[in-house]
Amino acid sequence: MAQGGTPMAERRSLKDTVVAITGSSSGIGQASARELVDAGCRVVLGARSEDRLEALAAELGPDALACPTDVRRPADLARLVATAVDRFGRLDSIVIAAGLGAYGGIMDYSDDELSDMIETNVSGTVWAVRAAVPVMDAAGGGDIVIIGSVAGFRGGGNEAVYAATKFAQIGLAGSLDRELRARDIRISTICPAAVVTEFAIGRGRSAGMPELDAMLQASDVAHAVRVVLEQPRRLRTQNWSMWSMAESS
Repeated sequence: MAQGGTPMAERRSLKDTVVAITGSSSGIGQASARELVDAGCRVVLGARSEDRLEALAAELGPDALACPTDVRRPADLARLVATAVDRFGRLDSIVIAAGLGAYGGIMDYSDDELSDMIETNVSGTVWAVRAAVPVMDAAGGGDIVIIGSVAGFRGGGNEAVYAATKFAQIGLAGSLDRELRARDIRISTICPAAVVTEFAIGRGRSAGMPELDAMLQASDVAHAVRVVLEQPRRLRTQNWSMWSMAESS
């Protein structure tokens, strides 16, 4: 019971639900996989690094399956979703955590580097949604969780293209909420500020830099993923912004 005798909102059990996770070989995706297996989920792990995926799947046990996935390729996302259905019989949720970032001016990176960021962050989100929606439609609903960024609300110095990709994710999510809510498919965008991951290492960040001490941990964001998935189906969270107490907003 909450203070004053008011019942606390119930949490939906995630036991035996099936979740596909992109970008799960490191950072927020990896932390989300650990958090969701702890909650009783069965997870299908997607990322480019097959060695890391296999190691994580071995660590997490029989409720985890590795499926090498390049989110820039629609066919890879279709295979990720099909693998979940083939192995576990269903797909309840997809967590879209694959992403690339860099700090620097608009002219500081090559065309190929910026194209890779745009394709990973924007196209990779679109292809993941398109792969998941038909399966969720057939099942009568589901959850799509997009890992965005506070940069998608206000931009920031020396991250113009990255911020543009995050604005795109938030715009996409808002439109999808209007399109898919009536079909009981919930769209949640979790938008953290700086997080201690491999993000931008060698592209404006370096391992061990003092600024990392003031940032969120990947496990903080993973906990938010679990919370939105545990919400009763009558609720939906559209945008969740997160900041470290040590970081100015």
